[in-house]
Amino acid sequence: MVLRELKIGNITVPVPIIQGGMAVRISTARLAAAVANEGGVGIIAGTGMSLDELINEIRLARKMTTGIIGVNVLFAVKEFSDLVKTAMKEGIDLFISGAGFSRDMFSWGKEYNTPIIPIVSSAKLAVMAEKLGAAAVIAEGKEAGGHLGTTRPMKDILPEICKEVNIPVIAAGGIIDGKDIANAIKLGASGVQMGTRFAASEESNASKEMKALYLKASKEDVVLVSSPVGLPGQCIRNDFYNLVESGKSKSIDKCNACLKRCNHNFCIMKSLINACDSGNPEEALMFAGELVYKIKEILPVKQIFNNLINEVAEVK
Repeated sequence: MVLRELKIGNITVPVPIIQGGMAVRISTARLAAAVANEGGVGIIAGTGMSLDELINEIRLARKMTTGIIGVNVLFAVKEFSDLVKTAMKEGIDLFISGAGFSRDMFSWGKEYNTPIIPIVSSAKLAVMAEKLGAAAVIAEGKEAGGHLGTTRPMKDILPEICKEVNIPVIAAGGIIDGKDIANAIKLGASGVQMGTRFAASEESNASKEMKALYLKASKEDVVLVSSPVGLPGQCIRNDFYNLVESGKSKSIDKCNACLKRCNHNFCIMKSLINACDSGNPEEALMFAGELVYKIKEILPVKQIFNNLINEVAEVK
């Protein structure tokens, strides 16, 4: 199989791979630019950033690549509208959001001429997104890392969505290698979104402890955690996960009210920041996709792309 370019509105993506927007600070300018330089779509995760931080990351990425750069912001965060509008004012190429659904982002996209790509887990929501003006949708299944909106696998959701909309459908969840990409395309996807594989790259901001955990993980180590966001989150079992699930995690000393709604069972922002901070792994939430155990090496993004393209080419 040969990978074909992906068209999203007026944007042409040479290699139909979108890098997942992994927060907090896993996906920053360095990773996004590296992906964009290989012909994919590089994504900066704006969740958990200040407005100035997001501006700086976007501008840094622009200095590092002439490729396609987008931003992803979790709908659940309190500063959602300010982060989205700030990113659009900076002239990002496209915007992605999940863990909830915003109608307003479509009007902002029209105002700033920014393509909007919501993450959806049902045909019903995909149809609504298309009517509101989505340039594409990301069909995400239960295999994805981070916050999940469904218990159904991507292979079941994807064909249903493809049947109901006329915009590009990007497959997400459980895509680690070229064979996974080829299978998604055979199911009707126009492209794929990959998070976990790029979290395990040299350019990722994940801590060395998090990357080491990825390489050691078995299938049984991938579990669901009860996130303060109000959605289950897919992660790797570690000491922090065990504390959360036993109800013994540390109480929140100071709440910064970063979410619109929070269950306060632990601080989601602090635990995700710790995943980038190698000095505090015992208090880190290590998000990962269901098939993380398939990853055996931490590689540079260029090598990951070369491997993926060669693996796709081997599929008949």
